[in-house]
Amino acid sequence: MTTVLTYWDKWKEFLGERVQNAKQTGMNEEVITNLAKEIGDFLAKKVDPKNDEERVLQELWNVADEQEKKTIAHLMFKLAEKNA
Repeated sequence: MTTVLTYWDKWKEFLGERVQNAKQTGMNEEVITNLAKEIGDFLAKKVDPKNDEERVLQELWNVADEQEKKTIAHLMFKLAEKNA
């Protein structure tokens, strides 16, 4: 369990750093959220989930409509921003 939590914490930190980098280059929240949605689309189509949590996210993504996907992407942005 510790490994999973460590991995999750590192992932949130990594995302937070990427959000900060994007903001420093002048990207606003909407642009970052739209990019996150595009990345989510790619991951859902091309990447096989490696654990139950990733599978849940993929399944939620696959049943979500476009607005719901933007909401998920925005929530990931907020999570990353908080952990920057």
